[in-house]
Amino acid sequence: MPFDRGLSAVLHYYNAREEKRIMALAKQTFGFFTPAVSLHGVGSADEAGDQAKALGATHLLIVTDKGLSKLGVADQIKSQLESAGLKATIFDGAEPNPTDKNVADGVKVYQEVKADGIVSLGGGSSHDAAKAIGIVVSNGGNIRDYEGLNKLTKSLPPFLAINTTAGTASELTRFAIITNTDTHVKLAIVDWRLTPGVAINDPLLHAGQPPKLTASTGLDALTHAVEAYVSTIATPLTDALALKAVELIGEWLRPAVALGSDIEARQQLAYAEYLAGLAFNNASLGYVHAIAHQLGGFYNTAHGVTNAILLPAVSEFNLIAKARRFADIAVALGEDISGLAPVDAGAKGIAAIRKLSKDVGIPAGLRDLGAKEADFDILAENALKDVCGLTNPRKANKDDIIGILKAAY
Repeated sequence: MPFDRGLSAVLHYYNAREEKRIMALAKQTFGFFTPAVSLHGVGSADEAGDQAKALGATHLLIVTDKGLSKLGVADQIKSQLESAGLKATIFDGAEPNPTDKNVADGVKVYQEVKADGIVSLGGGSSHDAAKAIGIVVSNGGNIRDYEGLNKLTKSLPPFLAINTTAGTASELTRFAIITNTDTHVKLAIVDWRLTPGVAINDPLLHAGQPPKLTASTGLDALTHAVEAYVSTIATPLTDALALKAVELIGEWLRPAVALGSDIEARQQLAYAEYLAGLAFNNASLGYVHAIAHQLGGFYNTAHGVTNAILLPAVSEFNLIAKARRFADIAVALGEDISGLAPVDAGAKGIAAIRKLSKDVGIPAGLRDLGAKEADFDILAENALKDVCGLTNPRKANKDDIIGILKAAY
């Protein structure tokens, strides 16, 4: 009998532990956010008109930048929309690191022409500006009112995103980054309603990128994959997406930088960008982006280049928290880690990231981007307030962030 009572007590103990474990898991529910339709491959942009029509729009505002407008790409998309029986107006006021003023200008045009849908054409700047315009025309107020997580109350108008760079993945994400022109701080807006209804990645639209842009956008995508893989809310779904993206970028970024017309390389990088985007859209990011947003707001630095410079420094800070995951990244980048301890293997992965950046011509440090050490204190303070830092695997204080900035300087 004493044995029976003892066994009963043990079973009760383990059942109680199991109940607690199940309850803990029940609180860790994760969503998965993605466009309803995604089109890939050569010529996929030709379907823009039919896809926009299927979304239910009749008059679309094409949000793009002046470069794509001058090249005639915006007119090409406009023609496709009109061929499908739709009206279209081009707004080419999306600047690099789009601002609240760009958004206000776009809202004015949208309302003047009585548009009822949006097509974004370009890279992250065009997509983010388009999302922000959509927020204001559907929810009212000022774009500054929506900083943070899930602040929207109404969905955006019908929204189709046509991508021309293999970097930001803003054509598929629930993120928008807009610069406040008064404070020079970037507003991070995160809401599932920002996810475009249709995302198009046609490698023919990527082929004209110069080497520097190819390099910076490729390292931007790599940053997304790495930060998503080591995120505190990573899941098996995001893990698979992130690691495949790292593998593709490691294999195809150098060839794409060397020969921009290599359509196979462009296609593979488009896949990598998309996979990395899906990964961070659902696992979020970390201190690379939290810090990069501040540098972009202060100095108007190119986002991809800023991420590329910060990635090794932040990875070194995070290494002790996620050594095995950085070891996985090393393998995905083609490194042999046989016989190495996890920390040493992870360090080899970070070294591979540095080498890739150097090979494709990324500047050596933040000094080259015009950053000033005198600003590190305020940059660090602002970075700690950025929503992207919430899922970084190692928590930092202001001195830690300043240390990262110095390491990347």
